[in-house]
Amino acid sequence: MREKTDWEKRYQEDDLPWDTGMPEITLINLIAGWPKGISRVLEVGCGTGTNAVWLAEQGLEVTAMDISEKALALAEKRCAEHEVQCRLLRDNFLTCAPVGQYDLLFDRGCFHCTDGEKARQIFVRQAALSLKPGGYWLSLIGNKDQVAAGEKGPPRLSAAEICAAVEPTFEILSLQSALKPSPKRPEPLRFWHCLMRMR
Repeated sequence: MREKTDWEKRYQEDDLPWDTGMPEITLINLIAGWPKGISRVLEVGCGTGTNAVWLAEQGLEVTAMDISEKALALAEKRCAEHEVQCRLLRDNFLTCAPVGQYDLLFDRGCFHCTDGEKARQIFVRQAALSLKPGGYWLSLIGNKDQVAAGEKGPPRLSAAEICAAVEPTFEILSLQSALKPSPKRPEPLRFWHCLMRMR
């Protein structure tokens, strides 16, 4: 992942092209069919807290982590405005000690920010340590099938790179390519929606 100071600077300068201010539809659809008895969620890279707040509003117990102090301050403010409780943690997911065992880990664009194969393996290990046996991981990942316009847009991975990183620790339940509108770009961006279960 990028260094903390990079992310902090982007939040300080309000340079947040990924922040739509709306809960992620893929997450909404997953939770709509979520089995009863599954209640604890860890969001990695929670940003301003949009998805964490939405999850808490569904009655789930939410821990939200981000590397940026400014992002967490904005998330705390959003929690207060919506009158929900989330456990907010400032840490680097790649290096932190496990913060609990969860039913679901959600990341919207963090896994694809890992720098190289070794860092992806560390992310997968951390995800496994954070989940209960049989727990789920939903990841939104930039799709390498979309040719980047210069250097703009999110980092991108191929389906092969994703499979190589998560197997055999995780079973891929679905890996779907989808176009997502971007608030600061005229054309939509192609992402992978990857739902996995820990083996």
